[in-house]
Amino acid sequence: MNVFIGRHFSRDIILWAVRWYCKYGISYREMQEMLAERGVNVDHTTIYRWVQCYAPEMEKRLRWYWRQPSGFCSWHLDETYIKVNGRWAYLYQAVDSKGRTIDFYLSPRRNSKAAYRFLGKILNNVKGWQVPRLINTDKAPTYDRALALLKQEGRCPPDVQHWQIKYLNNIIECDHGKLKRIISATLGFKSMKTAYATIKGIEVMRALRKGQAESFYFGHPLGEMRLVSRVFER
Repeated sequence: MNVFIGRHFSRDIILWAVRWYCKYGISYREMQEMLAERGVNVDHTTIYRWVQCYAPEMEKRLRWYWRQPSGFCSWHLDETYIKVNGRWAYLYQAVDSKGRTIDFYLSPRRNSKAAYRFLGKILNNVKGWQVPRLINTDKAPTYDRALALLKQEGRCPPDVQHWQIKYLNNIIECDHGKLKRIISATLGFKSMKTAYATIKGIEVMRALRKGQAESFYFGHPLGEMRLVSRVFER
């Protein structure tokens, strides 16, 4: 299905704007100026609508390419604070021992239910052999309760070890910092819905930047752009 039917601008221009906005963390007005310099006159509110519509779709279509965790790497889970309409929300993230993105989840609360949903989301999207033998988190008791419940339900292998060693999570703490630099440049979010839609685009572009889909374009300098364009051809 062509998701660009009825748009005034071409597919390539829209994808270019969405990809660059999510990749480099700039404001909509700055994106408007960049397009204007290239002869494309579009209002910043239109770019906002493009991001809200196509960033989640981009994450959905590229999911198979970048979300390929290895069962030989440990997982590192943590959450960071995101300001949404003047209130704190919590972005849960998971990376492997090499810093590659595994999954993410935005929640208005930081509790056992949110941790359970996040871990359940990860386990629903991986095969049994991809689940590691070690998951490391901080000392928040919410993860321990969530893992225990998932093991009880048979959704998590019983032999998965749960470590709570803070320094081992330095890898994901560094990842938080890089993400926040992009988010802070976007000048914030007005609702959970718009925040999650934008973060989906940001996270998938960060995964591509880490080289998680590089095997599909063999390191070609234009491979990332071509991959994004290709998944929207159908």
